[in-house]
Amino acid sequence: MCGIAGYFDKTGNDSAAIGAVVLKMLEALGARGPDSAGVALYGGRAKGEMVLRIKVGENGSVAKNATRLVAEARKLGKVSKSATTAEYLRLALKYQGDPKELERRLESVAAGVEIVSMGRRLEIVKQVGSPQNLDATYGIAKLTGTHGIGHTRLCTESKVDLSHSQPFWAHGCPDLAVVHNGHITNYHKLRRLYEQRGHKFYTENDSEVIGMYLADQMARGLNFRQALEASLKDLDGSFSYLAADGEHFGFAKDVFAFKPLLFTETDKFVAVATEEVALHAGLTGDYHVREAQAGEVRVWER
Repeated sequence: MCGIAGYFDKTGNDSAAIGAVVLKMLEALGARGPDSAGVALYGGRAKGEMVLRIKVGENGSVAKNATRLVAEARKLGKVSKSATTAEYLRLALKYQGDPKELERRLESVAAGVEIVSMGRRLEIVKQVGSPQNLDATYGIAKLTGTHGIGHTRLCTESKVDLSHSQPFWAHGCPDLAVVHNGHITNYHKLRRLYEQRGHKFYTENDSEVIGMYLADQMARGLNFRQALEASLKDLDGSFSYLAADGEHFGFAKDVFAFKPLLFTETDKFVAVATEEVALHAGLTGDYHVREAQAGEVRVWER
């Protein structure tokens, strides 16, 4: 019942109004997922700079943990920016080392600290509540970039909080993020497999495993498209999901086509959403909408 949406600018504009478009689409899907909302947006970044969105804690620990995180980050690289809004610390630093080591060092600073996103182009912002609340807190409508994906969540099997909200960053893999509608019925099997390999899960949400799966397949040598195609065989259940990294944007729909997904493509953009009403809310001009077919995978590249 969750709503997913995505937009990809094909014109080469690094400052397209991605935030406003994805926000309008999510607002139109609000009734599908009133529990939480989030976006993963991709913008231009200075070479060598890593940008992190970090959940710094709750219950009065935000300011203290933010200070400790900035101090730890300065041991690992040159911090160019740091700012705290609500539960998030936004941190930008020059870093060329292992992303997994950066994540491990920062999350060890205090209990409850979680790297929500990491990348040279990716930033994820999500919270409990509606898309309107998300925009009021973080100014999503003003953010620009090249492409983005978003999610509105109806909780069916795990708790409602920031961590369980979507999008999910594929921990350890900079810039890779996913949003998902449906159920991954072999989630527990896959989770045990990845935990045996030393991977850490942050939630009980089955959607979290998709990003981990894609990152694992790409680490084994598959490209972005091939990883999405492989997921149709390896992920069981009913699902439609969007995935993106710094250079790619795409979707996959299960072979039974249980979960709706529609998309449109013109010379200027690609847009994908759970319902057609979301496309009309976010887009202008002439375009043709069609339903993604069973087992269909589509990928676009910058």
